[in-house]
Amino acid sequence: MSERPALRALIVQHEAPTPPGLVGDWLAQRAARVEILRIDLEDRVPDAREYDLIVSLGSEFPAFDDSVPFIGRETRLIQQAAAADVPVLGLCFGGQLMARVLGGRSFHAQRSEIGWLPVRSSDPELIAEGPWFQWHFDSFTLPPGATLIAETDIGPQAYVIGRSLGLQFHPEVTPEIMDAWVSAYRHELDAEGVDPDALLEETRRRATSARANAERLLDAYLENVARVTMRVTK
Repeated sequence: MSERPALRALIVQHEAPTPPGLVGDWLAQRAARVEILRIDLEDRVPDAREYDLIVSLGSEFPAFDDSVPFIGRETRLIQQAAAADVPVLGLCFGGQLMARVLGGRSFHAQRSEIGWLPVRSSDPELIAEGPWFQWHFDSFTLPPGATLIAETDIGPQAYVIGRSLGLQFHPEVTPEIMDAWVSAYRHELDAEGVDPDALLEETRRRATSARANAERLLDAYLENVARVTMRVTK
C-alpha cells in the first residue's frame, strides 16, 4: 500500500510565551508536517492553500486592535483560508480574530475569565464541558453562518463555521506554558485577584486529564468538522 503525504499544518504564533503546546504534540504524534509562523517577527503572509490546516494561537493583544501590526497580515491569511476552504482552528485570540474577520465582532468583555472553568456544550462529542483553561479579557459575537457549540455566562466558547472551529479557551495549555504565562503576565493575575500558585498547582494536577481532553477535541474536530484524514509519512 502506498503511503500518502503527511498533513501540512501552519501554526500562527503571536509571541514567545504562547507556543502550540498540546496542539503541537498532537500534530507531531500524527506525523504532520508543521510550519510555525512567528507572525510578530515575520512580515510574510503565507499562501493558505499550501496547508491542510491552519492553527491560530492565543495572544496578549486584543483581536479588535488594528494598531497591532500583525493583525492586518493575519486577517488576510484567514480571508484566504476561508476563500479556499482551508480549515482554521482558532484558540482564544485566534478564535476571536477569526470571528471578527468572518463578520462577527470582537470587544472587551464585561469581566474576565481566568482559571479552569466548565462550559455549556450543545455537542459534548466535539466540545466536552471541561473544565477548560481560560485566560482572557475579551469576547466576540458569532460571524454569519456560524453555529454556537459552547458558551458560558460571559459569552461564546466554541463555534463552527464551515470546516473551521473557533474556541475561547486554551486546549493547548501545559504546565510549562502556565509557568511562562504566570511569569510573563503575573500583573494580570494580581489585578484580577487570582492566586498564581493555586493556578499552577491546579494545572499540574489536571495535566493528564487536560491532555486527554485536548486530544479528544482535536481528533473530533479534524474528523467531523475539518474532515481531514491524518496521514502517515514514510
